[in-house]
Amino acid sequence: MKTCLIVDDSKVVRKLECRIMEELGFSISEAEDGSQAAAFCEKQKPDLILLDWHMPVMNGIEFLKILRAMPDGKTPKVIFCTTESEMNNIMLAISAGADEYVMKPFDADIIKGKLEQVGII
Repeated sequence: MKTCLIVDDSKVVRKLECRIMEELGFSISEAEDGSQAAAFCEKQKPDLILLDWHMPVMNGIEFLKILRAMPDGKTPKVIFCTTESEMNNIMLAISAGADEYVMKPFDADIIKGKLEQVGII
């Protein structure tokens, strides 16, 4: 079973993403911020990370840079799921190592399409 780490400070968003990913057959872990996500990824690398941008303690971009510098840190597919819609920020996320980018609000079909694009399903 493929694994997914959901990183978002909103419990509501995490719950929605969990439901979507479980329906797609993923085993789920959660983190409330980039710091928790980094600690998780030090121990194990998920197949996929759904990542928010704006979070307390450590934001998504900071986490992504740390992840990509870890041993095997280039392995997980990372999809930003955020309200950030500025083209400069999208380019920043991609240049930091994001594989795809989804703007909130989203639904299961959008997430599934992005997963197909990055080859995880």
